[in-house]
Amino acid sequence: MPDNQPHKYGVSITLASRHDGETSVLSVGGEAVQKGKQLYIRFEEPGQGPQGPEVSVRTTIKILEDELRIIRHGGVESEQSFQSGRRLPGFYRSPYTQFNLSTETSTLGISRQGRSLTAAWEYELYVYDEPSGQFAISLHIQEEP
Repeated sequence: MPDNQPHKYGVSITLASRHDGETSVLSVGGEAVQKGKQLYIRFEEPGQGPQGPEVSVRTTIKILEDELRIIRHGGVESEQSFQSGRRLPGFYRSPYTQFNLSTETSTLGISRQGRSLTAAWEYELYVYDEPSGQFAISLHIQEEP
């Protein structure tokens, strides 16, 4: 009988984003959940709200064979999807603003080795169908001992 139960394990996550010559890096601990061919990475993003107090944002990265989706819940709600050669819809919502966005991904590479994963992608962000910037992202996930 096949094992259909999700497999959970702790991971360390490094997410680097490059935009307009500036790079920001987030390094956090999280959880990986393998469900069939889909891998879900979950973690808390530390942050500060517009009025000073800390706000928590729970982030889930859903990784398929050739597609990646980032979903955020909490102080900010957003969804962005990435698939090489495609423009995919998304959104952004906060207590102060909301807008539709889309991502046009030029490259996406996902490489898995055991319980480690590296992904890199480049995309153009569109807000209300207007170009808003070019981004290059790298993601590295390593199982925690």
